[in-house]
Amino acid sequence: MQFLRKRWRSVLIFALSTLMLSGCGKIVVLNPQGPVATEELHLITWSFGLMMIVVVAVFALFAFMLIKYRAKKGSKSDYQPEQEGNRLLETVWTVVPILIIIALIIPTIKTTYALVKPPSTGTPVVIKAVSANWKWMFQYPGQGIETVNYVVIPANRPIEFQLDAIGPMNSLWIPALGGQEYSMPGMLMRLWLQADHPGTYVGRSANFSGRGFVHMVFNVIAKSPSDYAAWVQKVKTTAPAMTMADYQKLTAQSVVSTMTFSHYIQFSGPRNNSMNAMYMAPNS
Repeated sequence: MQFLRKRWRSVLIFALSTLMLSGCGKIVVLNPQGPVATEELHLITWSFGLMMIVVVAVFALFAFMLIKYRAKKGSKSDYQPEQEGNRLLETVWTVVPILIIIALIIPTIKTTYALVKPPSTGTPVVIKAVSANWKWMFQYPGQGIETVNYVVIPANRPIEFQLDAIGPMNSLWIPALGGQEYSMPGMLMRLWLQADHPGTYVGRSANFSGRGFVHMVFNVIAKSPSDYAAWVQKVKTTAPAMTMADYQKLTAQSVVSTMTFSHYIQFSGPRNNSMNAMYMAPNS
């Protein structure tokens, strides 16, 4: 008995400590900075509310049954083992879960289909995000430039991330701007995101891919339209072009710092052949 008391005391202390520490900073997914993340937060809030209704109802019924039907001194309640059931109660506990499921399905389907479209009417910026062991490469097909382990986007403008992978499957996640999407070799995936205002947001990999997985963290830098255009022009005129040595370093298993290239080498053919590539000249 004493052992159980100590065990429960330890669990309680751990739970309280976790709650106190979680209050030291904002939970990123509950502090959306874009329309996609806002829609997803609404869905999370709605689902959590329905879940709490179920939890409260179950615990209330549990407490009611414990109190009302507890064994008491001098109790002479009849025991009826042949009782078959209650049609009203069976109807209630069948219909209520169905209604809860419907209440979850409708907004989930609505939100899911809405998020496969641009979050606003502005002209989208296409960025190809390529995951490799253990770094993220961001190629800008319209500008012919590439960044490594950081990405710059214009604020208040939809961003179409086209996800690809070299090596194992991975996952792109920028919590402040929206949910994650997988990157898989040979299968182009798409993720629409948008930042409401300039700022720096943290992105990361949400899929374990080996010992260097922890280093797959990058910054998303949202700039005003004029600052974004100036940044693109600066990269084009001052950043070096990617060489085959740079390409091989990026496609090999390695951890690298942030890098910027004015021209990049586009991956083509089998993803396990790092020499299978072609030079990509800028389109503009």
